[in-house]
Amino acid sequence: MADALSTLLKTRDWLMADGATGTNLFNMGLSSGDAPELWNADEPEKIKALYSGAVNAGSDIFLTNSFGGNASRLKLHGAESRVRELNRLAAALGRDVADASGRTVVVAGSVGPTGDIMAPMGSLTHELAVEMFHEQAEGLKEGGADVLWLETISAPEEYKAAAEAFALANMPWCGTMSFDTAGRTMMGVTSEAMVAMVEKLPKPPLAYGANCGVGASDLLRTVLGFAAQGVERPIIAKGNAGIPKYEDGHIHYDGTPDLMGEYAVMARDCGATIIGGCCGTMPEHLEKMHEALVNRPRGERPTLEKIAEVLGGFSSASDGTGEDGGPKRSRGGRRRRD
Repeated sequence: MADALSTLLKTRDWLMADGATGTNLFNMGLSSGDAPELWNADEPEKIKALYSGAVNAGSDIFLTNSFGGNASRLKLHGAESRVRELNRLAAALGRDVADASGRTVVVAGSVGPTGDIMAPMGSLTHELAVEMFHEQAEGLKEGGADVLWLETISAPEEYKAAAEAFALANMPWCGTMSFDTAGRTMMGVTSEAMVAMVEKLPKPPLAYGANCGVGASDLLRTVLGFAAQGVERPIIAKGNAGIPKYEDGHIHYDGTPDLMGEYAVMARDCGATIIGGCCGTMPEHLEKMHEALVNRPRGERPTLEKIAEVLGGFSSASDGTGEDGGPKRSRGGRRRRD
């Protein structure tokens, strides 16, 4: 039996994913430094509200509240023994929302990085990483997730360990990396290198791409890098709603709903099939993105100059893959979790 995401991909030429998790939960009262995953047990109605916000805005896919739900991250909160429980709850709450929507909505089990450095530079071995990712995957599977969704990964070794764990769980999956250092991930991976890695995996993802990073312009330049490789596999674009700014003790993102509508259409025209937002992306952003994707016809693939003109300049002169510097207008920014 085909999984829900594969079925949708066969019938649609674009799908809309969700927006931020952390930004929305902070607005609901989550305190900085607290583990969002604990809310799956302690504040289930707020987690359902998070999911419903995306679904009501038109999202076809939403990610579960389980980004930091691995043993290494939960250990920081004394909850490492609750990995399976908290992930199961994250997916089960999502299953309730998706099943009540009246249409096909994909529950994607979010899996973030372990937070540890892979060996030999760090202490995290391949075997231990696989074990941690597998434990999380089984919890999400038990809760009813349709697919697993690896995100914000920097190290290729961690991406490969997750892929192996998801195969052990016998679950379809998608996987994105975060390109936030002059067009590369923090560990030096380029868009070209990611495509090569993905296509060599024994069980590759249904779709792959980029999330988070610096801003929407940089992310679309990375999407163009994926598309240039000519791979048939669907591309994911999940960009931040602008650049973070610290105001009145809080982080705000300067991307307006209208700007994110422009981003969504340009992401589609750059070659992305699954389009969503990351940090700072609220339901009002998603509504404008959905409206733009529905009502505006597909256009030509935008140039780097056009992306910079509409969304703002790039944070670096190059995407890390060659000599093409593109527009040199700079926008400062720093990556944060959403």
